[in-house]
Amino acid sequence: MKKLQALLIAVLCFTSISIFAQQKTNTAFEPAKAHKKHYNALYILNEAEDKKIKGFLRNINNVLNDPRLEGKLQIEVLTFSDGVEMYKKANSYHELLIALKDKGVLFVQCSKTMEERKIDKNELFDFVNYVPTGNGEIILKQYEGWAIVHP
Repeated sequence: MKKLQALLIAVLCFTSISIFAQQKTNTAFEPAKAHKKHYNALYILNEAEDKKIKGFLRNINNVLNDPRLEGKLQIEVLTFSDGVEMYKKANSYHELLIALKDKGVLFVQCSKTMEERKIDKNELFDFVNYVPTGNGEIILKQYEGWAIVHP
C-alpha cells in the first residue's frame, strides 16, 4: 500500500511538472500595448557624470521613437542635486537638449538646489523651468498618475 501511495505521488508530481512546463513553453511574450490616448512620464536626473547624462538623454530619445507611444507621450525632465550640471551653459549638452525640446520635452530644475549651490538662473539655459523642490515635483506627479522614470 505504501509503495502504491509513493508511486501515485510520484506520478502526480511528474504530471504537475510536465503540465507546468508545457504551459511555460506555450506562453508567448507580448509587449505592452498603448491603449490610452495620452501618457505622462517624469524623467529624473540627479547625477552629473557625462556618460550617465548622455545615456539618460538617449533613453528619452528612444522612448520618443517607440511607435506604440508616438504622439501620445508628454515628458518632463526633472533635475536636482548634481543633475543641475546638465542645464549649465558651460557644459556641452545644449544641442541634445534643444533636439528634445523641439520634440516637446519640458525641462525642469529644482530651485532648492539652485539656492543651496548658489547657482544663478543666468548660468542655465533659458528654456529651463523651475519648481520649488525636486522631491515635491516627484510626489505630486506620481499622485497625478505620471510614470516616474529614474534610469
